[in-house]
Amino acid sequence: MLVDSHCHLDYLQRDGRDLNEVVAAAQRAGVGTLVTICTKVREFNVIRGIADAHDEVWCTVGIHPHEAEKEPEVTTEQLVDFARHPKVVGIGETGLDYFYEHSPRDIQKRSFRAHIAASRETGLPLIVHTRDADEDTIEILEDEMAKGAFPGVIHCFSSSKWLAERSVAMGFAISISGILTFKSAEDIRNSVAAVPLENLLVETDSPYLAPVPKRGKQNEPAYVVHTAEKLADLMGVTGEELATRTTDNFFRYFSKTRRPGATA
Repeated sequence: MLVDSHCHLDYLQRDGRDLNEVVAAAQRAGVGTLVTICTKVREFNVIRGIADAHDEVWCTVGIHPHEAEKEPEVTTEQLVDFARHPKVVGIGETGLDYFYEHSPRDIQKRSFRAHIAASRETGLPLIVHTRDADEDTIEILEDEMAKGAFPGVIHCFSSSKWLAERSVAMGFAISISGILTFKSAEDIRNSVAAVPLENLLVETDSPYLAPVPKRGKQNEPAYVVHTAEKLADLMGVTGEELATRTTDNFFRYFSKTRRPGATA
């Protein structure tokens, strides 16, 4: 079994996709668990509703750095309260994006720290988005880690080997998307190859970043199998071992989840 540790089912639903079929297609492909990610707290009820409607789907709560200025400023206490729902298994996605800078950096940083505090208090993994912000991301994470440990995931890894090493040193997972399969991603592949297997997850970030051989199509959770195949080849392991290891990793990091078929 594989796990899609990061997808946006609400975006697929918005685009007219039948989520029952999306989830069924994932299951047919061997993807037994999905996490649909919250990017706007104002839309959390939609995200939670999707997770509630599907046994195989879990969710997170948080504000994407793109939305940090437009969303009402969320407090740690509010995030912790939302996270009490049984299907909420992570905090985020949050972080820093200096590539687009849709929100001012100071607002992004303040939001990031509020999410970190919620992760620390709940014990749920922090879902980190970072783009063109490696140094500030690590500075904030390490500063906050000194105040008390919290679990975390660098999602859709597309950064430097330095960021991967510093993140792994904090005990974080590195989640790999379809970018790994892109012809232009040799530097990313070199960085990922140095990450220990016990720190790796796979994801789609669907509906974005469809992997080869699905480039040009709308991404969906079933396509995580192609990323997993490329990752297995890169790490020098069989597809079966890669699936087992990344799935075990997922249930270790996302400890509030349960495996398909397991009782609550």
